[in-house]
Amino acid sequence: MAKPLIGIQLYTLRDQTESDFIGTIRKVAEMGYEAVEFAGFFGASAKDVQNVLKETGLQGPSAHIGLQWSEPEDGMWKAFEDQVAFAKEVGLQYIVTPWAPLPENPHLDDVNRLAGILKKASELVRAQGMVYGYHNHDFELKKVDGTPVIDRLLEQLTPEELIAEFDLGWVHIGGAEPSDYISRYAGRVPLAHFKDFADNRSDIEIGAGVVNFKPVLDIAEQSGIHYIFVEQEAFQSSSIESAKISLDYFKKNGYLQQKA
Repeated sequence: MAKPLIGIQLYTLRDQTESDFIGTIRKVAEMGYEAVEFAGFFGASAKDVQNVLKETGLQGPSAHIGLQWSEPEDGMWKAFEDQVAFAKEVGLQYIVTPWAPLPENPHLDDVNRLAGILKKASELVRAQGMVYGYHNHDFELKKVDGTPVIDRLLEQLTPEELIAEFDLGWVHIGGAEPSDYISRYAGRVPLAHFKDFADNRSDIEIGAGVVNFKPVLDIAEQSGIHYIFVEQEAFQSSSIESAKISLDYFKKNGYLQQKA
């Protein structure tokens, strides 16, 4: 076992990646991050991505690839397959669905329908030799017949079919304890998102908000987390400055000592 590598979900830096995708990855490496998680490739070729990862020494294990839920089913699956094929060409290991629509008050039929869609997506991903996962928000913590939606999804699909990329900020907002979910699904959470919130539910840098991450760090290694990704969507100063502040949190907690 080894400590998780500390990365950043590039959606955090979307104001940068939209204009200079490759240059932004270089900036991430310069800050001291160890990995990136992709959220689009902005016209870069697979070779471009491979080259910048090799140049910087960053790992790029995963990408968020959304399903186009509003499209007809044939179009949705064709678009997904095309993106999965590109991810394989890049050399990714994990494909994560970042979001799924659910009604405000979901019923068991809604959960079962979603589980079926995730199962098909998993089949397509695994056919390409990669691992499939799901990233939660707070609404998957809503209970359906006494059990949270996220738990029902993880019950209906096997660990081989679906890993969890728990967004621990949203787990907290959903009313659960982040470390409890990491412990409950130990070995099934190779990727985790650290997202912090202020009291008013606005995004804030890691360690500056109300989410209790320390117990997660205490068990991260033994629970099988390989990568921790910082994610933030709103900033007081700039996305780059916030990314640096969040990275300092991990340095202060014994991570990235070789780059401190």
